[in-house]
Amino acid sequence: MSETYDYLFKYLIIGSAGVGKSCILHQFMENKFKQDAHHTIGVEFGSKIVNIGGKSVKLQIWDTAGQERFRSVTRSYYRGAAGALLVYDITSRETYNTLTTWLTDARTLASPNIVIILLGNKKDLEADREVTFLEASRFAQENELMFLETSAATGENVEEAFLKCSRSILTKIDAGDLDPERMGSGIQYGNATLRKHQPSKPDSNSCNC
Repeated sequence: MSETYDYLFKYLIIGSAGVGKSCILHQFMENKFKQDAHHTIGVEFGSKIVNIGGKSVKLQIWDTAGQERFRSVTRSYYRGAAGALLVYDITSRETYNTLTTWLTDARTLASPNIVIILLGNKKDLEADREVTFLEASRFAQENELMFLETSAATGENVEEAFLKCSRSILTKIDAGDLDPERMGSGIQYGNATLRKHQPSKPDSNSCNC
């Protein structure tokens, strides 16, 4: 039996190499930490159905490589994304300093309406912190982003990051700010919704006589 869902959202996970993007995806998909994570070559993919306020939403998640040499490849995946997780490493100021570049790419190449949540990953490495919560929180506020600190190692706030982003997209759909029927919105009606919208067909075997 095929899975039924009300909506499908296309997601990106973006940010510099080594911030833990693949580990975040793996933790969300498998509920465990990926110990031997290597740098992503190009793009990795995962999908999962989540329940948000009584609606089931299928998330199609594209985990993009952070290295500069893959930028031309990964940029092609930005098109038609509804949501993005913009990740930096709280123990690396260098990864925090590149956020503006990633943000510009997402808003230019995906959509001006893309819903973005800023994630400060590796929260479990508090002793090695280089970026304060307050500083990142201000950056998020100035750029109209949601913000959470996460740990792919412990799972803290990982699922919440995906759900928070999805809730925001659903709110925008309900408000009419996002249209699932518009090409490139990164949102599609799922099979459950389409079924509800389709007029019921008369049974060809039934007889009206």
